Amino acid sequence: MIVCLSCRKPYPEEGVPFCCPDCGGLFDFESHPPFQQKKVDKQLPGIWPYRHSFGLPEESPMITLGEGATPLVWSRAFDREVGFKVESQNPTGSFKDRGTALMVSFLRSRGIKSAVEDSSGNAGASFAAYAARAGLDARVFVPEYASGPKREQIGAYGAQIVSVPGPRSKAASAVLEAARGGEVYASHAYLPQGLPGFSTIAYEIFNEMGGAPGSVVMPVGHGSLLLGIFRGFQALKTAGLLAKIPEMVGVQAGACDPLSQAFQEGEREPVQVSEGETLAEGVRISNPHRGVQVLRSVRESKGRIVSGSESTLKSGREHLADLGFYVEWTSALVWDGIAQVLGEVSEPIVAVLTGHGLKGD
Repeated sequence: MIVCLSCRKPYPEEGVPFCCPDCGGLFDFESHPPFQQKKVDKQLPGIWPYRHSFGLPEESPMITLGEGATPLVWSRAFDREVGFKVESQNPTGSFKDRGTALMVSFLRSRGIKSAVEDSSGNAGASFAAYAARAGLDARVFVPEYASGPKREQIGAYGAQIVSVPGPRSKAASAVLEAARGGEVYASHAYLPQGLPGFSTIAYEIFNEMGGAPGSVVMPVGHGSLLLGIFRGFQALKTAGLLAKIPEMVGVQAGACDPLSQAFQEGEREPVQVSEGETLAEGVRISNPHRGVQVLRSVRESKGRIVSGSESTLKSGREHLADLGFYVEWTSALVWDGIAQVLGEVSEPIVAVLTGHGLKGD
């Protein structure tokens, strides 16, 4: 069941509110949908063998472009074998497709015909693609600074682009105005329906390895990816398939790192930071909505959140390219992240490469 985290009101049975209509609180799963090995349907494509763990209404259609089932590639890095989960091989070139497939399937189950979203690129492209697949009209609010290829990708799917001057937060404010005006806000940050899609990364890693890695390193902006992966491993542990959840390691851009600073200072909530300039535009998030949950999950897993240096992004991207991985700047954060925690976290290490380099500089 999905409930408001503030007043515990259940998610309404009609409509698609992005926050609680009564108190404005954030919605989330009261408990993460359980994983049951006997219910895995291997006849379904991509992430959909795990449909039983999605928490979607039974009447939800399966809106898919073949997302999931991405490779886990082991490479020699830092004098040891590191696994790279290559999420750039999803249909629109990023991990976002896993969550968007579930969210758009949910929108269709509620009879939604049009919706808005805000994004610096990947989430917008993913939403535009799956909206096109589902026959929805899409409008995406994009920061003016977003890279050209990402904007072109959003437009190619037929979505209307609304370019918003200023920092990422301005696009978020603009889409909220549209939502208050009656538009359905299909937010990857507010709505929880897509989170179980990210949990499928944990299930796939588990199946590939026949167990779990010691730690998982990934970029963190809002933190939905980390939260979903953590919950996936947690579900495997609850099912009796794991003895220990891997340590979650989040990497933020040093120019905008509210979660990293909060972790270092022992705070339970994100700290206030300025939205500084960074090449890693995908994590340029100064107010992560699920920050409390992300920090709690990291600490529960005995992991950590670190800040990646802007000066190491270029070398990190080059090192990954030397291994055959062409990634966008946000993904390159994981290289510095691994370097920072090496020797301090459990091994083997798996790093999530969240987006493709062809999405632009």
